[in-house]
Amino acid sequence: QVQLVESGGRLVQAGGSLRLSCAVSGLTVSRYAMGWFRQAPGKEREFVAAISWPGGGTYYTDSVKGRFTISRDNAKKTADLQMNSLKPEDTAVYYCAARQGVLATRLGDYNYWGQGTQVTVSS
Repeated sequence: QVQLVESGGRLVQAGGSLRLSCAVSGLTVSRYAMGWFRQAPGKEREFVAAISWPGGGTYYTDSVKGRFTISRDNAKKTADLQMNSLKPEDTAVYYCAARQGVLATRLGDYNYWGQGTQVTVSS
C-alpha cells in the first residue's frame, strides 16, 4: 500500500521559514518524480515544485522561485520543501505527490497523493 504523509505545516509570520517533509512508503521512491502542490481556500489546487529522478532536476512555479527549494532523499524516502520568505499568499494546504516518470506540473500526471498539511502565514 502506497502512502505519502506530509508534515511540518503550521502558523508562521510573514517573512519566516518552514520546512515541509513528505514521507513515502510502499513504492521505490528513487524511481518516482516527486511534486508539491497547494490549495488555498476557495481556489483550485496548483503546482508548486517538482523534482525528477534520478538526476534531481527541479522546476518551480514562478511565484515561489528563489524562495522555495525542493529536495529528496531516496535513502530516507522523503521529499522536502524548504520555504523561505513566506508571504500571506502562500497560505494553503500543501500536498506532496508522486509519479512514475519525468517530473510534471499537472495534477493529473501524478499517481499518488498525500493528505496535506496546513501552512498559514500571518501578516
